[in-house]
Amino acid sequence: MSASACTTARIAALAAVLAASTALPAHAQDIVIDAGEVVVSTPNRTTDKKDRVGSKVEVVTKKEIEEAAKPAVTDYLATMPGVSVSANGGNGGQETGLFVRGADKKYVKTLVNGIDVSDPSATQVQPALESMTSGNVTGIELLKGSQSTLYGSDAVAGVLAVSTLDGIEQGLHHDIFGEVGSFGTWRGGYVFSGASETGKFAAGITGITSKGISAAKTNGTGPVDLDPARLEADAFDNVSADFAGEQQLSDTVTIFGAALYRRTNADYDDSGNPPTDNNFNTARSRQLAGRMGANIDLMDGRWRNTISMQAFDVDRDLNSVSIFGPFIGNWRGQRLKFDYQGAYDISDRLTLQYGADHERQTARSSDNYGGSTNNSQDMTGLWSQLVWDPTDTLTLTAGVRHDIHNVFGGHTTWRASASWRATETTRLHASTGSGFRAPSLYELYAPFGTGNTALLPEQSLSFDAGVEQTFLGGRLVVDVTGFLLDTDNLIDYSYSTFSYVQVPGVTKRSGVEVASTWAVTPDFDIRGAYTYTRTKQPDGLRRPRIPEHDVSLSAIWRPAENWTVSATARGVVNLTDRVSAGFGTFNDVRLDNFVKVDARIAWKPSEDYEVYLRGENLLDQKYETVAGYSTPGISVFAGFRAKFGSE
Repeated sequence: MSASACTTARIAALAAVLAASTALPAHAQDIVIDAGEVVVSTPNRTTDKKDRVGSKVEVVTKKEIEEAAKPAVTDYLATMPGVSVSANGGNGGQETGLFVRGADKKYVKTLVNGIDVSDPSATQVQPALESMTSGNVTGIELLKGSQSTLYGSDAVAGVLAVSTLDGIEQGLHHDIFGEVGSFGTWRGGYVFSGASETGKFAAGITGITSKGISAAKTNGTGPVDLDPARLEADAFDNVSADFAGEQQLSDTVTIFGAALYRRTNADYDDSGNPPTDNNFNTARSRQLAGRMGANIDLMDGRWRNTISMQAFDVDRDLNSVSIFGPFIGNWRGQRLKFDYQGAYDISDRLTLQYGADHERQTARSSDNYGGSTNNSQDMTGLWSQLVWDPTDTLTLTAGVRHDIHNVFGGHTTWRASASWRATETTRLHASTGSGFRAPSLYELYAPFGTGNTALLPEQSLSFDAGVEQTFLGGRLVVDVTGFLLDTDNLIDYSYSTFSYVQVPGVTKRSGVEVASTWAVTPDFDIRGAYTYTRTKQPDGLRRPRIPEHDVSLSAIWRPAENWTVSATARGVVNLTDRVSAGFGTFNDVRLDNFVKVDARIAWKPSEDYEVYLRGENLLDQKYETVAGYSTPGISVFAGFRAKFGSE
């Protein structure tokens, strides 16, 4: 049997186990999975129970993050239904891609403690996911579908919200962790947190450094590759610091704030077909951001108001060497945003939400070839939404938004959703909405005639509907959701005009997501996810780097009081990429199917101390998520976590 056939067989086995998990017999254990107890904040920009939300939202809790102990936020996203992750090689620090229902990360609004961390100076406004480590992250939400009504530009495929303030227990707490392992990797951090009846806070600093592996799989040539007979490892390091807190000043006023700092240094290789080794390429980035505001509750809490402002600053340097000589470039992006949000309870069953925001983005760039830019754009949005509970088991929402942009003018979006708790074991949910992505400053004003100020926003229309069914007395929950996501007015680079243009036609994405959570016993849990995604561009081709079939299976077993064993297997079938075949021409290539297996074993000598051993890619699969770029082979890491504090 060929390697590809073996891999496909493994993936089929994973899918079979996932399907079988819905039909296995019950055991008489008093354990229940209650989705109604899960609280989310992204779907309606306010805290609500998950079972009242019509939009599809995935949640990762503080406990789940600590039990997995993986280094990057994208590690937790990769096993979610409807999500895939790619990387331009290496084991950290390289360009990382995120795809939600077949749409890449420039279509996903990304927030950290409410701060928009997308880079205004990038070619497209999007987050640097490779710099988002998980060291002091305590909660992750991924809201799917077009959400521009509440979140404005870029929320075409969804909203990713990362928090460092979830699950903080009362008292003062110190959390120290460290890890060492393959590829010369060291990771560690310290978090100081606390909570009382009127407030909570968390402040932490984390770092990771690694000698890495070669990003490219192919040797380069002189003078940029000093040893063409051997691939050079591409090292990286990252330091991150975060603060978030809130404090109630009175019965009506609560203040809040957040700040973050990120610094990343990474080596990288030359892109191309194929990518090749380069000993001189380095990238450096620094992010600094903050947010502050107040919640003001009036009329005995019936009228709730939130005012806030935030600022984001990113500074990036790129240094490379080629046969044409050195390239030295610098990019600086800034965002300043003011936001007001209100909510008024018209009755016990009807709430009117509304808001306004204003954002200014600025981008400056320069390089040693004479290319320089210094531009800004302004956008103001007004929105409103009704949340209605006509019965105790039905929740409906409907909203509309209008944005005014200083270049392309106005744009209107809308959304609607429904969640019906039909029975104690069955919930039906659906959502639909429109979205848009405003042209980036680079797409509008790039030097040498590349920019195009006549560009209009990209537009989207999304729909999803599904059923969430509970079995085995509440111990097994299965959700099946179908989705559609269409985007129009695509902005892309034209090799005939040497500028950004609007591409006519609709890019279609559709598919099915299946998610299951099964509490087999009080000490054994299984989670599974399967996604089928079909994509089609206006020219009839598939979108690259999006697997047709993506399945994952995770299990956590607590064999004894102080021991935890966990494992995750993820399989990908029919993944393609798009590579250059010459100037302005591209070919699609098929990447090998793969199964990636990770595992972890942890021992807690007490409630406050833990030591663990974890392994990644235990089958030592040789696979790619981007054509020509390496992925780490089998690797092992050992770590610890210690907690100190008082109630």
